[in-house]
Amino acid sequence: MQSILQNTTGLGPKPVQPDNLNGRVAVVVGGAFGIGFEISRALANAGCRVIMVNRKEEQGTDARETIKSESPDASVEWRECDMGHLAQVRDVFSQLRESLDRLDFLVLCAGINTNEFGLDADGIDRHFGVNFLGQFYVVNQLWPVLRKTSKMPGTPAPRVVFESSEMHRTAPNNVHFASLEEINDSSIGPTELYGRTKLAMILFAKYGLAGKVIKENQDNIYAMSVHPGAVNTAMQQQWKDAYPGLTGKLLTWAMLAFGRDVKQGSYSALWALTDPKIEEQNMNGFYFSDPDQPGKESAQASDEKLGSALWDLAHRIVKDKLGEQALVDWKSCA
Repeated sequence: MQSILQNTTGLGPKPVQPDNLNGRVAVVVGGAFGIGFEISRALANAGCRVIMVNRKEEQGTDARETIKSESPDASVEWRECDMGHLAQVRDVFSQLRESLDRLDFLVLCAGINTNEFGLDADGIDRHFGVNFLGQFYVVNQLWPVLRKTSKMPGTPAPRVVFESSEMHRTAPNNVHFASLEEINDSSIGPTELYGRTKLAMILFAKYGLAGKVIKENQDNIYAMSVHPGAVNTAMQQQWKDAYPGLTGKLLTWAMLAFGRDVKQGSYSALWALTDPKIEEQNMNGFYFSDPDQPGKESAQASDEKLGSALWDLAHRIVKDKLGEQALVDWKSCA
């Protein structure tokens, strides 16, 4: 619906089409499907080397073939990884860290939509594990090469962008990010489980990366979160699983009927990745609800103490699952 309105009236999100990204390198987690694919596609068509990371090989094959059919000279690759499996994340992204000479763009948009409670391979609520914790660990594993890139003469500051959502407002009122037991509370409803992960993305970008790592290291790197809008992707079908019966069918219909198309859903992230205004106005840690539109965060998303609790919990869980040496020192440089 929103794509039709934009074509006929000009209303809708501001279109973003980057160009002249030759020599730049991007890693797009969730990059072979949905919004992530449109981000990968736009970056690759602009000359950027793009490495897409997804769980399903057929998505990677289809995405790569589509991009190469449009831009035969595009440099586009695919890696397999399940964000709900921390040991796999470590293996895949530590290898990437060692192989990359530079990394200009890191996009975190893998995810499970609103769905029923379940556990991932590490025994963690699958929403939290896939949508946040696995991608937190990706950032940690790749941070040294982002830092290396930031120190290259004449190089624009690398950028890290999380696909969050206005759904962060649906996080439980009593979220504290105090323990794994809290995260694994099976009584929390599907919408609240999803909203909690989107809240975590905003908090991590703002108070974790921008507030702790970048500020302390004085890194020339920008971390942001964005809202893509309600987008017509296959993920909207998960409402039927989250709310079996008529309610789930109606929610799916509403999202598909009135949402943006997938290309429109990519604009917020593409703007945050490439617009010079980010550096010119030092918009580190910002949450954007549309291109060039800072969002109005919830009270929880503006809670620095909650951000610190999330930071501590993420580190504790990764170390508990993989050992004390699992995390890369945030001060290290490739």
